[in-house]
Amino acid sequence: MTGVKLLGPVEFEVGEAFADIVDRVDGRPVFRPYLAGEWGRGERVRDIKSPIDLSVIGAYYVPGWGDVDKALERLHGSGRWSARNVPGERRIRILERLADLIEERRDDIAQALVINAGKPIKSAYGEVDASIDRLRRASLDVRKLIGDYIPGDWDEHTLESEGLVRREPYGVVLAIIPFNYPFFDTVNKFTYSFLPGNAFAVKPPSADPIPVFYFIKLALEAGVPPDAIALLPIPGKEAGRLVADRRINVISLTGSTETGVEVLKQAGIKQFIMELGGGDPAIVLEDADIESAAQKIAAGITSYSGQRCDSIKLILAEKPIYGELKELIVEELKKVRIGDPRDPGVGMGPLIDPGTADEVIEAVKEALDAGAALLHGGRKLGPNYIEPTLVEVTDKETLMRLKLFRDEIFASIAAITPVRDVDEAIEIVNSRRYGLDAAIFGKDINKIRKLIRHLEVGAVYINEYPRHGIGYYPFGGRKDSGIGREGIGYSIDQVTALKTIVYNYKGKGIWEYM
Repeated sequence: MTGVKLLGPVEFEVGEAFADIVDRVDGRPVFRPYLAGEWGRGERVRDIKSPIDLSVIGAYYVPGWGDVDKALERLHGSGRWSARNVPGERRIRILERLADLIEERRDDIAQALVINAGKPIKSAYGEVDASIDRLRRASLDVRKLIGDYIPGDWDEHTLESEGLVRREPYGVVLAIIPFNYPFFDTVNKFTYSFLPGNAFAVKPPSADPIPVFYFIKLALEAGVPPDAIALLPIPGKEAGRLVADRRINVISLTGSTETGVEVLKQAGIKQFIMELGGGDPAIVLEDADIESAAQKIAAGITSYSGQRCDSIKLILAEKPIYGELKELIVEELKKVRIGDPRDPGVGMGPLIDPGTADEVIEAVKEALDAGAALLHGGRKLGPNYIEPTLVEVTDKETLMRLKLFRDEIFASIAAITPVRDVDEAIEIVNSRRYGLDAAIFGKDINKIRKLIRHLEVGAVYINEYPRHGIGYYPFGGRKDSGIGREGIGYSIDQVTALKTIVYNYKGKGIWEYM
């Protein structure tokens, strides 16, 4: 079916520990939604495909709106109090137990990521291990749950009073999960939502929902109150009614900018955490370690086939080292082995769907028609397999008109262009509508410091390619790249409400002011 060599037909077996959350229909597994207290079914089913060969490997029930309404009523009516009434130290123990259970089912989850998400084996296990690490760092989030004490004697109108400012859970958090990190993003959003005592609803990605079904089963086994969690596999085009529901208090979304805009239009007044479109620039200074920079930039282009919000899409290099850097990056891209992600030697697997591969080819054609040069790649190796692609655009004005600069193409494609100095690099980077991350390679601290100050992005990586990891350092974007921050401790701000309590002691003789 593809121009890459496959190991054989794609087969998916549901892990034994998860057999009770599926029905067997015509020999294939059909996954059941979890409706805040019970595993349900639905009015219809949707196929689940493997991006490896686009074959159908299972299906899931789409719950009817009557069932969704009942689940939301349980979450809002009792579930938010069930979560909140679990003592904080026990919530931590639940998260620790969940980490243990994930570790026990590590192989099952990794297999689901390989088969359903098309992740190379190493990347799949990396995602599982990052999820375990995130849960085991949850105690670090607790530091942001501490409030404030405000003495009243700093204003004449508040004498003989004092105030406390505390954080408490909003109630119900809806997590909307992207296809590229379906398991980790679910774990991460659940961790910072449940830790302060929120109930949790999750809308899994339609393309690769299996890891999310697995997560819900393990979360319940770990001790999450049954009415405080729900799995609602609603197709994205039908989810407007879900995000608009007033029983949802917070929406945590990772996805495209276009999806984020639609959610904002539909949702009404809520709290939002949104990590949206990105595609990051890498700026290489003339005193950089060129070989190291080339290796890291190539990794930033090709990791998970470029299907990452923090994937490098633009390389800006100062002219003295531009030619050498360009050649070294091409050499690194040539080393990447593309193929069946079940093969341990493969570094880059398929894209999630053929449409994205077509988008790469269209972007390359547009660039070449505008006078750009194709340095590497630019070919499809099958319906949804592409070569890692590097396009050279030496004219700044031409670059800024191209789709591969204006938009985020969610694949392994990047443009490279020379710049005369850091001022030109700043101008080019800040002219994009995205502002997620930037990478800087070099040693000149004055140039680096200037770039840090002027780049309109949420995070800057020095001598490293952008990678958000478990969120140990907070990440999130500016401009069209998002709202709020994800990361250990920082997401607590969006999922908890500040409440001020003022105590009046006038005339009680507690204070005797001069």
